[in-house]
Amino acid sequence: MAAQKSDKQNKTKLSEEEKLAETVESAGESEEEQVSDDPIEILETALDAANLKAVEARQNMLRMQADMENLRKRLVREHEKARRRTLERFMSDLLPVRDSLERGLEAAQDQAATVEALKVGKQLIMKMLTKVMDDHGLQTIDPAGEIFDPEKHEAVTMLPSPDHDENTIIDVLEKGYQLHDRLIRPAKVVVSRKP
Repeated sequence: MAAQKSDKQNKTKLSEEEKLAETVESAGESEEEQVSDDPIEILETALDAANLKAVEARQNMLRMQADMENLRKRLVREHEKARRRTLERFMSDLLPVRDSLERGLEAAQDQAATVEALKVGKQLIMKMLTKVMDDHGLQTIDPAGEIFDPEKHEAVTMLPSPDHDENTIIDVLEKGYQLHDRLIRPAKVVVSRKP
């Protein structure tokens, strides 16, 4: 009976050691390494394997962090390049307008220049500027006769007007501008109120 109890304990002890040995092998240990019967050595081997896995996991994490940081820096650089290209395109579209303004100023200094010729020149420059602004998505807000909208208009003053409904824009002092869906400058307006 004592022999059977001793055999059971030995089998249990052996199965625990086999489990530890399998853990060491699954942790990447080579099959050539010989497993000792000493539980302390088995635990030390398992600890070494776990430490190795921890080091590899840390290295992988650091590599991943470095990759994410590089990706972030690359995206920032690309965003900055795209912004510069857009700005360069806008500026190159504005240069002909500036050239026309300079030519207009030179023409205005000529004694033979007429008011009509200068007026036509200004109208052409205004068309050029409006086209550049339209090409880049800038929309003019000219709300004369519309209902006052505080999202797009800035009321400078309110005047009593029997000819207009309440909160109707009577006069536009300064046009507003909107770039795509974003308000750049609200239109400065005079709004009607009941007399």
